[in-house]
Amino acid sequence: MSVYSYLMDKLEKEGAIHFTLIDPDPEKSDPKSAAEMASMAEECGTSAIMVGGSMGVNENYLDETIKVIKSKVSIPVILFPGNISGISRYADAIWFMSLLNSTNTYYLIEAQALGALIVRRYSLEAIPLGYLVIEPGEAAGYVGHARPIPISHPELAIAYGLAAQYLGMRFLYLERGSGAQAPIPPRFISKVTSVVELPVIVGGGIKDAEAAKAIIEAGASAIVTGTIVEEESDKLKEIVKGVKEVGLKRRGKRNWASEMR
Repeated sequence: MSVYSYLMDKLEKEGAIHFTLIDPDPEKSDPKSAAEMASMAEECGTSAIMVGGSMGVNENYLDETIKVIKSKVSIPVILFPGNISGISRYADAIWFMSLLNSTNTYYLIEAQALGALIVRRYSLEAIPLGYLVIEPGEAAGYVGHARPIPISHPELAIAYGLAAQYLGMRFLYLERGSGAQAPIPPRFISKVTSVVELPVIVGGGIKDAEAAKAIIEAGASAIVTGTIVEEESDKLKEIVKGVKEVGLKRRGKRNWASEMR
């Protein structure tokens, strides 16, 4: 089964899913520590491990990190690259993403064109994803030369989301930024999910189960947490439990698996 089919089946059966993001920055963790975090996240019920986000990681270090992670988990490992250096032949798939509200064409299409040759050479499964930075954007917005979408203007996110949908992307990711003090407000998410016909992933500032549940209740299909994994497993377990509880309540109301295939 492809990773995309796995995710669609998960959404069909569970209504909503959780991703754990691990940053392979050598200053934050070594491959063994990253694998331990991934294993703990799998035990907590996360659906897949995303690896990426750091600017200073070379391919050899990334390869080693992913190999050790895969030796410890059975769930998919999906690349979340910030640049072409974030591609590894050992991952199960890659979010083939375009930063839609970047002012720099490098993050819109040029990095993707350069990376496409590597993805093909490695026979990686590519999952097209529209990536949107929402204010304040934090480091993701700064590095990606993004114009963060104001919280007061969800209609802008809707317009970009529809563009992603019409361009054939499979997911839309709303990113508030790692380290954000609060997550994207549910009212913003609900306006986007009421119009855009793609599974919506939300990340940034999600620190507890109540915030996670509110985001799923607003219509998101998945949430991503990262730094929480490095802090305490009990909190991650509660977040994943909250996602599953809300997801199961709406299971079957929207059959992503049949709509998107």
